[in-house]
Amino acid sequence: MKNKNIIIIITTMLIAALAAIVIYLAYRTNKVENENLQMQELQQLAEMDKLEMENEYEEFARQYQELQTQINNDSLIAQLEKEQQRVEELQEELRRTKSNDAAEIMRLKKELATLREILRQYVMQIDSLNRLNQQLNQENENLRTENQQAQQHITSLTSEKETLTDKVAIASQLDATGVSAFGKNKKGKAAKKIKDVKKFQISFTISRNVTAQTGMKSIYVRITTPTGEALTQGGTFPYENRTLEYSIRKDIEYTGEEQGVTVYWDVNQTLLAGTYRADIFADGHRIGGTTFTLE
Repeated sequence: MKNKNIIIIITTMLIAALAAIVIYLAYRTNKVENENLQMQELQQLAEMDKLEMENEYEEFARQYQELQTQINNDSLIAQLEKEQQRVEELQEELRRTKSNDAAEIMRLKKELATLREILRQYVMQIDSLNRLNQQLNQENENLRTENQQAQQHITSLTSEKETLTDKVAIASQLDATGVSAFGKNKKGKAAKKIKDVKKFQISFTISRNVTAQTGMKSIYVRITTPTGEALTQGGTFPYENRTLEYSIRKDIEYTGEEQGVTVYWDVNQTLLAGTYRADIFADGHRIGGTTFTLE
């Protein structure tokens, strides 16, 4: 009976010990599984963190490249290229770094923060430069507009001056009025038939003109026959960039006041009946004229 009790006690103790061992092993297994699960979660987080950092480095490299296209400053472009190269080098280091290398990941995170601040400063600097360039461009555009307006004003003034000069030139031209021309016979009387004409008389009045230049003036009278031939003795005068033969030249002293003029042409050749023309010129301008007919 005593031995039986001892066996029961020993069996009970063994069962209790075995149960304790089973419970401990179950606890230990569960703890290991939990730790492994936590390690997996941490590993996944580390992988995600690394991937996020890689994306940020990629974005920084892209932004540095874009900034280079927004400016026209060789020195600043060189600085941006240097920073872009630095980003690409760190990006390559990150690719080679294992996600569980906490120290290296932390270092690259700090580098990333530094790069973010540097990029922000460059963005501010370029934005400031662009605003300044816009201001300068606007000022240049304003100057161009002002120059164009000034040039237009000068052109307008020049045109007005030329117009005024032309008007003064026109106003200063002499004017022959009351022009009369006819043939005279040998007795000095008016002749209607060509066979009786011994000379032509042309009379006219130089009008008063206070704007005309005073002094000696050469007055030219050009008589043309019904066939258009000029009656001349070989003398010429300038008219509209060419020279014309004149029939009669008379020099007068013009004072600006009204002045009568009479000239004569001696007929020394056979003339045709018909309509003749007498044109009067002075200072390179035609100042008057008339026609007359002889039978």
